[in-house]
Amino acid sequence: MLKVFFLSLARLPLPLIHVMGILIGWLMYLSDNKFARRIRKNLLTVRISNSEKEYKKLIRQNVRETGKAILETFAIWFKSEASVLKWIKACDGWEHVDSALTKGKGVIFLTPHLGCYEITARYYAARHPITVLFRPPRQKWLAPLVDEGRNRGQITMAPTTLKGVRSLLKALKLGQAIGILPDQVPEENEGVWANFFNTPAYTMTLVSKLAESTNATVLVAFGERLSWGRGYVIHIEPLNAEATPQNINDATERLVRKKPEQYLWSYSRFKKP
Repeated sequence: MLKVFFLSLARLPLPLIHVMGILIGWLMYLSDNKFARRIRKNLLTVRISNSEKEYKKLIRQNVRETGKAILETFAIWFKSEASVLKWIKACDGWEHVDSALTKGKGVIFLTPHLGCYEITARYYAARHPITVLFRPPRQKWLAPLVDEGRNRGQITMAPTTLKGVRSLLKALKLGQAIGILPDQVPEENEGVWANFFNTPAYTMTLVSKLAESTNATVLVAFGERLSWGRGYVIHIEPLNAEATPQNINDATERLVRKKPEQYLWSYSRFKKP
C-alpha cells in the first residue's frame, strides 16, 4: 500500500509535492512535541538569528522546508531518472568533479542534511557510479522500500557497518565516487567532538581515514531547493583543507549559513552517541 502511495506521489508535479510537504511539515510540528522541540532548541543553540523575530521566522520557514524534504524524497526514490533530472535546473561547480576524476584516486562527496540531499547522488549517478553510505531504518518494514528507492541506476548503497565501509574503500580504490552525510552522528568510538556553530558536536572520523588512506579528493555538495517548486540547483565545491572533523564541520557550517531554512534542524546533531 505504501509503495502505491510513493509511485502515485512520483507522478505529481514538484510544486504540488512541495505544497503537500508544507502541510505535512506543519502537521508534524503541531502534533509532535519532540519534533518541534528539536527545531526550536537547535536554532537557539546555533544562534543563527539576530532577533526573536528572525528566530520565529526561521522556525516557520524550516517547518515548511522540512516537510518539503520529506515528501520530495519519496517522490525522487520512485521517479524515473529522466524525470528527476528535469527538476535540476543547474549545477554549479561540476568542473571540480571532472578535475577530481582525472586524478583517478576517487571522490568523496560530503552532502550534509541541507536542501534536497537525495537529488545530488541521482544527478551524479546519471553520469558515473557512486556508492552512498546510509544508516538502515529502524523500522524493518520500511527497509525494502528504502532499498528499492535508493538502489537505482548507478547508485549502490553501503550500510553503516564494517562491510559497508569496505564497499566505500573498494569504490575509492577503483577511482569511483562515494557519498557520505558528514553531519550524521556516528556510533560511540567512531568519532570525535568538534565544534559546529561554536557548539561541540560528535563528528565522524571515517571521512578523514578514507581520504588519508586513498588520497581521494573531498568535495562538498548540496542541492538547493528553489521556491515555488521550480526545481533544484546543485552546488559543488572542494573542501580546500585537510579532511579533519573540524574542517568538515566548518565547511558544513558555511553551507548551512547560505540556506539555514533548508537545514534539517529537527535532527539531533548535538546528541551524545
